[in-house]
Amino acid sequence: MKIKEEDINKTFFRIRYGHYEFVVVPFGLTNALVVFMCLMNGIFINYLYRFVIIFLNYTLIYSKSKEEHEHHFRLVLQVLREHQLYVKLNKCSFYQKKIYYLGHIILKKNIAMDLEKIEAIMRWPAPKNVLEVGSFMQLVGHYNKFITMFSKISHSITSL
Repeated sequence: MKIKEEDINKTFFRIRYGHYEFVVVPFGLTNALVVFMCLMNGIFINYLYRFVIIFLNYTLIYSKSKEEHEHHFRLVLQVLREHQLYVKLNKCSFYQKKIYYLGHIILKKNIAMDLEKIEAIMRWPAPKNVLEVGSFMQLVGHYNKFITMFSKISHSITSL
């Protein structure tokens, strides 16, 4: 994301090799990812959850057929070009049948938990106090839709 011309001088920093200014938002800055996500959600507002999902620096394009996917992909590239945003080809993958995304495995017919996450939950040490129970519940709570009777199990654990 380009920084407004009048704001570039506000980004300066000095090191022993000279004086520098950012002309694009560096991702190391606080809130840079949130600002980027808001930008992306804004420019793709007409396509969000129809065939595009944006989360942080991930953009997922999903379609029912190869032809439809090519059409969706062209639309996404057109929107990016209109807003002077670009993709790095080496960071893209196409026609995936299985995607690992934010701790989930997305397949054609369903969504499942990533096996590494299941192993992490299984190896989690037994909580010894209320704070540790809370930490564990936050970890597994994200996956409640995959755990049969999650609410009953979590209620019995937290009421101990």
